[in-house]
Amino acid sequence: MKFALFGNTFQAKKSVHIERLLTILQKHQAEVFICQDFYDFLTKEQHMNIHVAGTFNDNNFNADMVLSIGGDGTFLKAASRVGNRNIPILGINTGRLGFLADVSPEDMEDTFDDIYNHNYKIEDRSVLQVCCDGQELKGYPYGLNEIAILKRDSSSMIAIHASINGAPLTTYQADGLVIATPTGSTAYSLSIGGPIIVPHSNTIAITPVAPHSLNVRPIVINDDWEITLDVESRSHNFLIAIDGRSETCSEGTRLSIRKAPYQIKVVKRPNHIFFHTLRDKMMWGADGRG
Repeated sequence: MKFALFGNTFQAKKSVHIERLLTILQKHQAEVFICQDFYDFLTKEQHMNIHVAGTFNDNNFNADMVLSIGGDGTFLKAASRVGNRNIPILGINTGRLGFLADVSPEDMEDTFDDIYNHNYKIEDRSVLQVCCDGQELKGYPYGLNEIAILKRDSSSMIAIHASINGAPLTTYQADGLVIATPTGSTAYSLSIGGPIIVPHSNTIAITPVAPHSLNVRPIVINDDWEITLDVESRSHNFLIAIDGRSETCSEGTRLSIRKAPYQIKVVKRPNHIFFHTLRDKMMWGADGRG
């Protein structure tokens, strides 16, 4: 098998897991190509002796499977590089929580035994895309987790006029608005009071950030509906953050958010169950009393 490897360049202490991963892949006679900046980090900063089939820059790679070693942030970056190419991604978690990257370093050997025995499953995860009327986004306009509209300065809230399929929904007076996929429902959206959504439920959650009104609540809609947003701001601009990548937009820019025409394929162990992850990662239902 041919693998493309992405990693976290901020986890110097975790580089021992990379050595073990490469040893396991070598045992399986895998062909491994590694992202150039990650390769430079390992060889030049960590002074590791890495033997791989080659390196690649940007999106100039092809593979049977993409490997992301780090946390969910690393996985999201890998997903943005994969885009619409239908290459499945396996996330190895050396970060903290790990919803997308949920294979522990201790389970790597068993996981790759399963992969080579074709004993794994692939989950299709929906992606959001944003289009700007009047301004072209500099970055990648697709988000696996969420698209967030946020105030740019620390003083005043923004007004976000939201419509669904052309019909007015409401005006959010808030610090921002988070539009999340089911995958992203356990990320930023959850931290601001959004609902947990089971993957594959074909929905989108819209959740305000620090709304001025107490009677504004999160809402869940069909993922084949289009969301249109017009933003007013005293500073005449605002931030749009796509899976954590942010840039400034000018007031008067109309945003259209809809489901992207492709999905991201996520590799899961055969015994993976979403509700087990909720209980293990988030202490779902745990009784903290006494």
